[in-house]
Amino acid sequence: MLDKLKKLLENIRQTQFVRSIFRMGGGFPRDVRQRMFVMLNNFFMHLHPVRIPKHAIKIKYTWCMGGLSFFIFLVLAVTGMLLMFYYRPTVEFAYGDVMDMNEQVPLGIMREIHRWGAHLMIITVWLHMFRVFMTGSYKPPREFNWVIGVILLLLTMLLSFTGYLLPWDQLAIWGISVGSNMAAASPFAGTEGPGASLLKIGSINFVHKGADARFVLIAGRFIGEAALVRFYVLHCVVLPFTIMIFMAVHFWRVRKDGGISKPL
Repeated sequence: MLDKLKKLLENIRQTQFVRSIFRMGGGFPRDVRQRMFVMLNNFFMHLHPVRIPKHAIKIKYTWCMGGLSFFIFLVLAVTGMLLMFYYRPTVEFAYGDVMDMNEQVPLGIMREIHRWGAHLMIITVWLHMFRVFMTGSYKPPREFNWVIGVILLLLTMLLSFTGYLLPWDQLAIWGISVGSNMAAASPFAGTEGPGASLLKIGSINFVHKGADARFVLIAGRFIGEAALVRFYVLHCVVLPFTIMIFMAVHFWRVRKDGGISKPL
């Protein structure tokens, strides 16, 4: 029985399907050299290092926060796409659509997974940054990847912030009102921020209530349908694609820097 199973596996290795995937001519890689070529020639695998240090698979060192953050992002992407089929970003339908999704199965479960996954991703990304800082993984030659990580942290928080308005209930509207008013206090970009008075030449004021950070964020002077549509596009298209690009650079840079950093 065992011999027949080995023969079956060997026949599978020699099929054109498997040979076309691994591009080695002999099926699955059998030694270190073949594994190296598989990693370098595969579009998805080439983002990872050929060899992994022993400490890199220890949970007590990595906490698995980076991998968990990426996994939760994939869960949010899948559940978010399912919810997009039944959500209409308009003042008339947004709240009703969210209530309908809460009462429907499996969409009700999908929205709860999406909501709790968003909270969990914030936690895992912060813990990942904390682990990187505590292990000194931000030091040369990894300082560039640390900057990429900080950008990903900010984008993750923006992703959560833009999704906060989509239910279009009182909690969402007043929460975004507070956040957008904080944008008005941005230095040199908000009407209430430091340096705004300096951006004035004669009678021309370059920063006013119709052209400041708050106006750009909510697409108007008050939170209405324009703000809902803008937050919807940012949450579903702009920010996810931007995060994917920076994630690819982040993973690629980890490989170029020799994998997960070693303990000091």
